[in-house]
Amino acid sequence: MIRIEDLYKSFGDKKVLRGVNLEVEPGESMVVIGGSGSGKSVLIKHIIGLLKPDRGRVIIKGVDISLLRERELYEVRKNFGMLFQGAALFDSLTVWENVAFTLLRHGKISVEEARSIASAKLRLVGLSGVEDLMPSELSGGMRKRVGLARAIAHEPEVILYDEPTTGLDPIMADAINDLIIELRERLHVTSVAITHDMKSAYKIADRIAMLYEGKIIGVGSPEEIKDTSDPVVRQFITGSAAGPIRIEGVTR
Repeated sequence: MIRIEDLYKSFGDKKVLRGVNLEVEPGESMVVIGGSGSGKSVLIKHIIGLLKPDRGRVIIKGVDISLLRERELYEVRKNFGMLFQGAALFDSLTVWENVAFTLLRHGKISVEEARSIASAKLRLVGLSGVEDLMPSELSGGMRKRVGLARAIAHEPEVILYDEPTTGLDPIMADAINDLIIELRERLHVTSVAITHDMKSAYKIADRIAMLYEGKIIGVGSPEEIKDTSDPVVRQFITGSAAGPIRIEGVTR
């Protein structure tokens, strides 16, 4: 479904991605872990075509999207849904209008049909009767669920999750993890999540990949990652300050 080959990306003098290689199989749940500033968000923006690589290829279903024009990219993006870190809801739109935003933007269905689809997707993520509320009236967990409903409104083949549990209490975070698993099983989608929340990573992943210093340094099942002997991966997953990972602004 997704193949990333020797991907490089810099912003000025800052080298963010330095030869990333990764494959995601159809129907798989891949979780990319790594510290803040490690390039996880930059990587996911390449997958959806929001950024162009300096070098390397991003291949979606056999097509190198880095070579596509914007109109062609737009067609590819129709296969993707995305849950943004802060849900990224439009404050001026009601809940159902947020969920149906892409459907209405395409302009191929009526407002009544769009609202019906939005209500169905909201029920799928465990929300009913909230269609006419404004985002400001929702809790953080509800906003995440609305964001998820929007991500699946157009029935994508791939869902991208940007830090899906950030800002949530442990119970709500676990509920979002359960929802991610349920949607993958019910909708048969391919999932790619980026996170530094190891509890979430272990729960939702088929495989976990660690991004460090611009490269993927390890890929494996949750069990294989837990049992790793790689000192960098082990320091990260255990949350230890002691180890080879440099902590910005701290000298030892």
